[in-house]
This record gives sequence, C-alpha cells and structure tokens, in this order.
Amino acid sequence: MPVIAFDIHSRKPYADGQEFGDVGAYEQIDGVATFAVDPNNSANELIVDLKLAPRDGDGLVRFEADLSILQPADSSYGPQRLLVELPNRGRRRIVANFNGGPVVEPARDVHPGDGFLFKHGFTVASIGCQHDVYRSDALMGVEAPLAMSGDKPVSGQAIVEFRPNELETTFLLANRIHRPYPAQYPEETGARLTVREWEDGPEVVIARDKWQFGRETDAGVEPDAEYIHMADGFEPGKYYYVTYTTNRAPVVGVGHLAVRDVSPFLREPSEANPTPGEFAASYVWGVSQTGRMLREYIYLGLNIDEDGRPAYDGILPHVAGARRGQFNFRFAQPSDQAMPTFGHKFPFADESTHDPLTESTGGLLDRLRSQGDVPKIIYTNSSAEYWRGDASFAHIDPATGKDIPGAPETRIYHFASAQHGSGHFPQQTVSPADKSEGAYPSGVLDYTPLLRASLINMDRWVVDGVEPPASSHPRIDDGTAVRPRVALDALNGIPEVQGPDPDRLFIVRTVDMGPDAERGIGRWPAVEGETYTHYVAAVDDDGNEVAGIRMPDVSVPVATHAGWNRRGGNTGSPEQQIPMAGWSIFFPMTGEERDHSGDPRRSIEERYLSRDAYLAAIRAAAEKLIVGGYALAEDLEMMVDIAAERWDHVMRVEEAIPAR
Repeated sequence: MPVIAFDIHSRKPYADGQEFGDVGAYEQIDGVATFAVDPNNSANELIVDLKLAPRDGDGLVRFEADLSILQPADSSYGPQRLLVELPNRGRRRIVANFNGGPVVEPARDVHPGDGFLFKHGFTVASIGCQHDVYRSDALMGVEAPLAMSGDKPVSGQAIVEFRPNELETTFLLANRIHRPYPAQYPEETGARLTVREWEDGPEVVIARDKWQFGRETDAGVEPDAEYIHMADGFEPGKYYYVTYTTNRAPVVGVGHLAVRDVSPFLREPSEANPTPGEFAASYVWGVSQTGRMLREYIYLGLNIDEDGRPAYDGILPHVAGARRGQFNFRFAQPSDQAMPTFGHKFPFADESTHDPLTESTGGLLDRLRSQGDVPKIIYTNSSAEYWRGDASFAHIDPATGKDIPGAPETRIYHFASAQHGSGHFPQQTVSPADKSEGAYPSGVLDYTPLLRASLINMDRWVVDGVEPPASSHPRIDDGTAVRPRVALDALNGIPEVQGPDPDRLFIVRTVDMGPDAERGIGRWPAVEGETYTHYVAAVDDDGNEVAGIRMPDVSVPVATHAGWNRRGGNTGSPEQQIPMAGWSIFFPMTGEERDHSGDPRRSIEERYLSRDAYLAAIRAAAEKLIVGGYALAEDLEMMVDIAAERWDHVMRVEEAIPAR
C-alpha cells in the first residue's frame, strides 16, 4: 500500500466535544502521511516526470502530504461513510460548504456549522494535494519531489500570469502567494513579458529593458529570482504574462496520487490507520479549483490504484465547470485557472465526442471505461461557471452546438442564477477569486440545500442503488440554453445594470502547447486557435434563469440573481467580468417606487399580498424540490428561512431572520 506511515501531530475532541444527533461527539486527528509509489506501475504512468524523481532503496518515489480527519469519537457507530476533501489552495472548505458554518481564513479548526455532515455520520478527511502551498497549521499541502536530470534539477520554460487591481511595481513569480518558480538566469535576455487589455485581447511585448527579476526593498530595487519588477508599474485590470527559464520542477502530479491513495489507506484497518476502516462507501469532493482537479483525476483514469482496486465509489466535483487545470505537467501552477494551458484542452464531456476544431475524439470517462470501473459522479455548477465560458461544454458540444447525451454513471446539476460560492448577507463587493471589486453587490442565493441533496443522493445511489433525479441544466433542444449576448440583452431594462462588453467575455480557445505537450512539457505561451462556442441559461421576465434547479427564492423571487458581475471601482477594466462573482438586485418594494425608477420588474407589493403569503409560496416551491429529489425534507425549514431573510432585507423588516 502506498501510504507507509501516518505521523499524528494532534488528536483532540472536535468542536469542544459538541455532540451531533445520534452520532455523538467527533474527534479531530491532524498529521502527515508518507507515501511511497512505484514509478513503473501502470497505475502511475500518466503522472508527468514521476520517473525523474529520486527513489528510495526499494525503487519507490516518496513524498508526504498533510492529512486531517474528523471522525465519530465512538468507533462503533455505523454504517460509516468516508468523505475525502481536496483542500482548495490548501484551505479546508467542505465543512463550511455543507454545514453552512462561517469560513474563517486561514483556519486549522473548522466551525461545525449546523453539523449536517456529522449528524449523518460521515468521516471527513482532508488531504493535502497542492505542491506550492506554504504548508502550515492552517494550510494543507503536499511536499512533491523534484524532477532531476542526473544530479541537477530539471530546468525549462515556465510562464506566470498576473492581473493587478491597482498600480503595482512588483509581483511574486507565482499565482497567488505560493511557492514561486525562480528565474534560473535573472539576466536572461530571452525572457519575455507581454500584456493584454483583456483575457483574449492582442498581446503586446514589453521591452526587456523596462523590467527585471527583482523587487523593491527599503534599500531600493534589488535583484531577486523570485520576483518581477517594472518601474513604470503594472496597470490595474490588464493581463500580464512573463515567460522565463526556471530550474525547479516539482512532480506536481503526486497530488493526484495522494488523493487516490489516501482512500484505500483509510478504508483498510491497520496499525497506522486511526479510523476503524471498512467504510461502507467512500466519496471524494473538491470545490472550484479542486473540483477541476477531480475532473482531471477522472480524465486520467486515476481512480484505480496500484493494486488494481477502485479508490472511490463516488466523485463530486463542485463548481468546476467543464475545464481541468494545472495539476499534472512540468512547471504547473495549480492555483491558476484562467491562463490557456493543458486544462483548456478537449475533451470536456463524459461521453466520447469528436472535436472538429482539433480533429480529436474522446471523453472524460474513456480511460475509466477501458479499466472496467467507472465510479458514480455528480457534477454541481453555478451560473458563474457558464458565464466563465466553459460549463456548457460538459453537456453541449462546443463545436456542433448540439446537446450531448448524459452518461449513465453521472449527473449534472446547474444551480440556477447562483454565483460561484453560496451567497449570504451582508452582500459583498469583492470577487473571491482575485479580490477585484465588483460593480454590483454580490449574489445572495444560498444553494446549500441543493449541495447537501447531491451528497445524500450520491450515497443512496452507491449504497442502495437508488438512482438520483435526472440531470438538470440548460439545453439546446428546449431553448433554455442561449448565447451570452441574448441573456445580457434580456436584462437591459433593470436600472443601473449594465452588462460587460459581449466582445470581452471569458472564452475558451483551442490551444497548442508544442511538440512535447504529450509528455506534459509545454511551450509558452500556448498558441491559441479557434474559439469554442459556449452557452448560458436563458432568463425569464425577471432576469432569473429558467434552466437548472431553481431554489425557491428564484422560482418565487424578490430579486434578480445573476451569475456574472462586472469589474468596478478602481480595479480597472470596468467593461469586463470579474471571475466567480454574481449579483442580486432586489425588486422595488412598491408600485410607486417602480414607477419612479422605471424598473420593468413588478414590485413586491404587486406580487405578494403579505409576508405570510410569500412564505407560503416559498414553502410550496421547497416541497416541490423535495418531492423531485433535488432537496432534502430535513432542509425544508432552512429553505423557508433563507427566503424569509431575503424578504425581510428588501422590505426592511426590523426583526429579520438571523443570518446563517
């Protein structure tokens, strides 16, 4: 078994011994797992540069990863399920997403929220899987070995993208505050810095004498192989790309192996395993960045371990769209999601299709099907991933514009009108992705009930053979999938709402990364080709999306909710989108207010006789979701309370439902 040791650093009662329903109290176990994998095993053959990593006396490649476990204190509780999380950029997110607790950053001890996962008896394990995270008590990562050429680290061409929100002169050579790829030759004349006005705009080369590898210090600008400096400053809202030679090549793909191999370790009782093991089922969940990592995990066929056993019974990528990412190539940066690289490549859908733009044929499930074992998969997406330019590729062929039949092993659920992260009060104005300021207050749709139902439906599917409800998403054949410009035009009358420039929306093009791309070695920048056609959900007269699963406060609305937002404030490029953020703009309270503002949307007083009448309609809509299997009966009151909170906000009721 690849996990050869688990060094426990801390073991203590979780949440001060709080008890969760019939399951009782939980305990938290934190430590570091040591892995030893065989680079010659066929299960590992697609991990780029694994064979170039140093080996121990048994010919195995060793690495370590942070591992945190939340499990019932009473080991006799059962039947138990294992739920593994891929921490997003090192941050634990699963408990906050499912339990509705507050997100405290960074945090080692996560708030239990309302205890949903624990009341259902899940053992929740978080496994470090990102190599460039600065590991700490709060941030989880994997210590990847370096690819070596003889006794020297492998060197080659790297590329880093950054987009400032204010005029800045110095940037770290990394996406976010992660471990950088240092410049091997700080005076490299062939290093190249380019700038674009927007993501898909024309590229302009900045003269080499205008910038340097260095940073500002109290003593002035000093050479530094981990930073780039430009005296004139990097302008807010623009995209910059620096291409240069580096000599640090971690085997990024071992993060995938940590994810795969932690499950068999925890499922099998052993002296090193602190869980009882023998779980009835095991699932893996990732959000956003790590959801895209799971899509790549699926594509690479990595769910079969070195012993030929399936690692997970079910996979749940959340808000991942239809792309993959930088998780398994030389000099990859897992946190980057926008730059055209391997993650933008075909295939996008589960079932095999033909791409006439690249003359390629394939599907995400092809390798798993050839291995004879496909886990159950439930994809959940918000509106933001459609407006990001790619989510529709998972079920609409971007080359032919036709609906793609769903795979029997998978479901795809679109959370209508929602932004990337579940919305809450108070409304924010800053994108969680890049800290840019939005033009409109963020979306407040709280889709937690839909996310919870997806997990319980997965468990019933795997353990009891009960199929989950049908996929629900925009479609071509019923007219609920439209081009973005059509959806933007439908929002034109809402006061103060102005959409982004349709010609500068996020898109995905074909990418060519050079002759060594099949070996996971890119030529940068990638050569971009034809544009894939993407779709978003059509909207109704209120501007709310008609396709997908509609939360009660979408089907019985007091506001328009959108999955996109524009850049605003002083962060530059106000005609462009900001990633991941949406907006919610409430209806006028009265007909008089509506007439005064010229708002085409009916006022709240014209829609609902009273608060009680409104909440009765909400309850009926929630019950309909429950009957359809898209929400849980135990979350009925939560859905009513969520809607009541929005009503009280817009109607300025003093004693509002407390925020969750």
